[in-house]
Amino acid sequence: MDAKKELKKAINIMLTSIGEQPIQNVDDKAGLSDASIAETILLNTSRAVQSRGWIFNTDLDWTLTPNQMGEITIDDTILRVDTTTRLRDADTDIVERGRKLYDRKKNTSTFPLTSKVKVDLVKYLNFHDLPEPAKRYITIRSARIFQDRVVGAQELHSFFQEDELQAWTTLLEYEGDTADYNVFDNYDVYRVIDRLPGSSSNRLGYNVIESHTT
Repeated sequence: MDAKKELKKAINIMLTSIGEQPIQNVDDKAGLSDASIAETILLNTSRAVQSRGWIFNTDLDWTLTPNQMGEITIDDTILRVDTTTRLRDADTDIVERGRKLYDRKKNTSTFPLTSKVKVDLVKYLNFHDLPEPAKRYITIRSARIFQDRVVGAQELHSFFQEDELQAWTTLLEYEGDTADYNVFDNYDVYRVIDRLPGSSSNRLGYNVIESHTT
């Protein structure tokens, strides 16, 4: 199923949930205000759900480098940037600010041109690129929000809420099955391990920036 068919399928589920006729073409919604509202809600909900960060839209250990201005900019498809060390480095504290990386220790968004910042990235994926449990949850959640805004029927709200909870549970099960989490993914466990004799404050991590000097 191609991208437009996937999107049309989700929008039509939302429309039929309030008794509206399904659309035939996702690119032609002229005069179909409910269809346009449904699409907007679907895309906004998809972005909000994906911004949590899941196994399917998180890329690990990316290296970001500055542009010619010394700035490390963040693409619009990036929802979250996280430096990969678990413990705060003594010399740097890098966060996102204004769609650029910013060092709070040095109060600057300008880095040496030779800098390499290691990060994990949460990326925004097009709807058709999502795994089925994510598409189903986003569609059902969007249908509930759509119904609340357009119709506002309490009975339908309760009905969709039950379906939404079931879809959420399925999505969490998918995440747990595919991510292969264990106790060492827990930050508190990491801190205990890191206190082993002879360990430094960054024994298991590594400096997120290889050449960020004053």
